[in-house]
Amino acid sequence: MPTPQPHRREEPGHPGKPAPILQLRGINKSFGPVHVLRDVDLTVRAGEVTALVGDNGAGKSTLVKCIAGIYPTDSGAYLFEGQPVKVDSPRAAGALGVEIVYQDLALCDNLDIVQNMFLGRERTRGLVLDEPTMEEMAARTLESLSVRTVASVRQRVSGLSGGQRQTVAIAKAVLWNSKVVVLDEPTAALGVAQTAQVLDLVRRLADNGLAVLLISHNMNDVFAVADRIAVLYLGRMTAEVSTSDVTHSQVVQLITTGRGGTLTRDENGDPA
Repeated sequence: MPTPQPHRREEPGHPGKPAPILQLRGINKSFGPVHVLRDVDLTVRAGEVTALVGDNGAGKSTLVKCIAGIYPTDSGAYLFEGQPVKVDSPRAAGALGVEIVYQDLALCDNLDIVQNMFLGRERTRGLVLDEPTMEEMAARTLESLSVRTVASVRQRVSGLSGGQRQTVAIAKAVLWNSKVVVLDEPTAALGVAQTAQVLDLVRRLADNGLAVLLISHNMNDVFAVADRIAVLYLGRMTAEVSTSDVTHSQVVQLITTGRGGTLTRDENGDPA
């Protein structure tokens, strides 16, 4: 696998600022009479970690499933690299380069790392599995992410720690030249050392040029790796701001009340 290269596109009118890879504009989603997402805007840029935060029931999971093509949106625009696209299935999202790593990881304990990374996308040579190529690609992907905690790519997933399992799931997502990686609570139930390893990997994904959307309840994790924070409150996007321009308490207030106290934003949505 080629090492991901940073995207060089810049946002028009903002020299030096990475152009958005994924943009959602005015997204609405209802289930019967329940309006879950209300005119949601979201921007995710290459080379940045954008944290999506919000209380339980804020609409985070629904928004992720709309991004993944699992749920069709009722209205709004889905733009990828500046172009409107139709994402009506996970396959369509994957074809664009959008990969989701869910909290349950979707790994098979009875298979090794290589088999998990290529599950459903096996390489073949004629009628035979091309094991050497898959093994080489898996090892190269882990190496490109500076992952050194896994002894062998032929190790069974059942024997991996929680942090190692999360690492394999993330490596599986970037194996296919993805451009956007969505991580759903990647440090949930991990110890301190394993959390640090995973957060370091999240940061490296962005430094390698990928656009990362991180869903997390842990404010320490968010402030450790995120460049920007997007806050959902009762289905509405109440803020999308630079991490360096807000405090923990302001973000918590936005999550719990939908208001950020003294936090104000200019016409571009940036803190004033």
